[in-house]
Amino acid sequence: MVSQNRYPKLVVDLAKLRHNIEKVKLMCIDKGVEVAGVIKGCTGLFECVEQFERAGCRFIASSRLEQLEPLKDRGIQTPLMMIRVPMLSEVADVVRLTDISLNSEIEVLKALNSQAGLQDKNHKVILMVDLGDLREGFWDKEELMEAALMVENDLHNLELAGVGTNLGCYGAVAATPAKLQELVVCAEEIEEKIGRELEFISGGATSTLPRILEDNLPRRINLLRVGEGILLAKDLQDLWGYDMSFLNKDAFTLRAEVIEVKNKPTHPVGEIMFDAFGNQPTYEDRGIRKRALLALGKVDYAFPEELIPRDKGIQVLGASSDHTILDVEDAETDIKVGDTVDFDLCYATIVYVTNSDNIEKVYI
Repeated sequence: MVSQNRYPKLVVDLAKLRHNIEKVKLMCIDKGVEVAGVIKGCTGLFECVEQFERAGCRFIASSRLEQLEPLKDRGIQTPLMMIRVPMLSEVADVVRLTDISLNSEIEVLKALNSQAGLQDKNHKVILMVDLGDLREGFWDKEELMEAALMVENDLHNLELAGVGTNLGCYGAVAATPAKLQELVVCAEEIEEKIGRELEFISGGATSTLPRILEDNLPRRINLLRVGEGILLAKDLQDLWGYDMSFLNKDAFTLRAEVIEVKNKPTHPVGEIMFDAFGNQPTYEDRGIRKRALLALGKVDYAFPEELIPRDKGIQVLGASSDHTILDVEDAETDIKVGDTVDFDLCYATIVYVTNSDNIEKVYI
């Protein structure tokens, strides 16, 4: 049997996570905006999901049904939102498991309506509008209007709850006030046709939080879908320069054990070919330096360059499938075999770490 006190492990400070959720929620509510707490970044870890519910998020949201499926049975009462547009093959489960979904295909809307009828349910939909980021969403505004009118007038088991957009995730298009106002215009054109006000105008995700911080979010936008800005609170500060000191950056700690410490050359000795992943890397020759090997590798977190050692004197040199190589020559402490090293995470790594069965999850 594997030891219960095993490494690597992910340590989740639930109080720090709860603080982040509550702060972001209050920040948004102050501007008339509700929050869908997105749990896909932490792979729907139930102990984390509980914090989103206790903080009073309007929805708990994910792109993966398998993360949402166990929640109702485990006592979660908050409405569930599917934020990846549904596959035709999963529409029955989308209706069964979730209260609301984001959509961009008329054929899928028809299938959702049929399934909602079979399950004797009313399912809410938000129609996604592509404003230029070129991921999901209606690009043709006539098709958008056709879909809206069809849901409103013909698909009686669906409720047209609103419109939404995504910005920044693929095309890196900024969620500027002008860009988001385009969404409001689309919503108001639909409202004029259907003769009522939409419940939600969902203006994006963490990338839209700058509009909250700068108090220039278009007035009608009233729902954001926030994940990274709550879980890690790093992108707004590190990439865009916003002061996010009121949020915790260390709610999640990756901890790995040192399995070897030796002085070695910094440049491989021999003919350089390809590494385990088919890459042909380059190396800087810095002479002999102290290196530490961790029992942790790319299969656990994918991107060694995105690991952030808490000890500022440690440098991540690289990794193979199951090993991570550190330069510890300038470490603040004397690193020895059996010691552990702590890392902060970013979005690119937390989605792998929380999804890895090889990593023990510990909650404090």
